[in-house]
Amino acid sequence: MDNREVEAVAKFLYAWNPLGKSAETVTDLDGYRTEAIDIISVLRIDRGSQSAEQVVMEVLNQAFDLSLTPADCAAPAKSIVAAIGNKR
Repeated sequence: MDNREVEAVAKFLYAWNPLGKSAETVTDLDGYRTEAIDIISVLRIDRGSQSAEQVVMEVLNQAFDLSLTPADCAAPAKSIVAAIGNKR
């Protein structure tokens, strides 16, 4: 994975901001960069065994103790898949 992909995915996550106002209290959030790396990695490793929505949901729920559903993650997942292209 290259830095351009990580930045693109982090940008989508930052714009979506699933943490809402709680994002201000996460000291090591780093613009969702760590979560972007995790999402890209899982998408590449799984190669379709899980939907992108499921991957985004699981990574963010685990990282931040959220209760997102696949439906909540559908639009961001679509943008993420488009950003990383055919390398998935």
